[in-house]
Amino acid sequence: MKKANATMMKHINMNIVREVMQQIETATKPQLASLTNLSVVTINALIQELCEDGELLQDKIVPSNGGRPAQAYRYNYNYRLALVLSLKEMKGQELITAVVINLENEVLLKEESLLSVLNKQHVLELIERCIAAYPSIHMIGMGIPGQVVDGDITVSSHDELIHSRLIQEIESKSGLQIIVENDVNSAISGYCSLHEDTKEKSVAGIYFPNRYPPGMGMMLNGHIIRGKNGMFGEIKYLPGSPDWKGDISNSEFTEQVCRILHTVNAVAAPHEIVIYQERVHREELHSAWEQYVQEHPMPALPEIVHQNSFQHDFDAGLRGMVLEALKVSILSEVI
Repeated sequence: MKKANATMMKHINMNIVREVMQQIETATKPQLASLTNLSVVTINALIQELCEDGELLQDKIVPSNGGRPAQAYRYNYNYRLALVLSLKEMKGQELITAVVINLENEVLLKEESLLSVLNKQHVLELIERCIAAYPSIHMIGMGIPGQVVDGDITVSSHDELIHSRLIQEIESKSGLQIIVENDVNSAISGYCSLHEDTKEKSVAGIYFPNRYPPGMGMMLNGHIIRGKNGMFGEIKYLPGSPDWKGDISNSEFTEQVCRILHTVNAVAAPHEIVIYQERVHREELHSAWEQYVQEHPMPALPEIVHQNSFQHDFDAGLRGMVLEALKVSILSEVI
């Protein structure tokens, strides 16, 4: 029991040092002892192990006031890396983006491919190349236009993804943990992370791709609402929905958007609804919504936010989720 308690205390102390070093990047042993409230003896032992494992690196020698110069240590943000993949429609084609990031969210590699049709083999080969180039990749994050249940893509606006076994094959070939997230969930999570004032609000995000059905995600008090099997926000199944893959006039599109906004407001009453779309000018959509609410009065209206930064918000949200999971996995390691 005493050995178990000692091992647990060492693990707790190790993580205290890790978290402090991740925040401040460089420190001497006396500085770390002061910041962590751990003894210099304990700090000495922990730093030695972290350096041997490559998580900490020796930095410059720091002069002291009258005493011996002290060795500084630097956190190695490249100790663990993550590969983040995203799938997005662009001008009628499939844009696949692969980004390798370190623990500081610094981009080490970015590669984009534009395909006429989504090709599973292309994705697998892309992942294999990235892992070969960056062996420190320990986790894969993937943002997809769909939902995953028990590793299987069961719902997607991209028919070629449904039951494609893409996730299972990536796991099998890479041997790495995979974080899979819906694209709209990622985007609205990223939007909220970039807007501090939304932390205690309910914020819905609706994405209208140019040639695929729309999807919705929602944050409530900083957490994604998922629903059963992650199916929250599958608004393409609303009654009266048009053929989103067909030709839709601007007037029909704005009418459908207004109906969806009405439905979301009546059911969820969010503080904000963020709209991502490029089909019509935002002024046209704004005018249509103002006319609509005059004809369909509601007791409370959300703030409508028009965003043209879907990819930016999506990247911020997905990277944030993956980095958080990667850091948690490091804290669970026992050296």
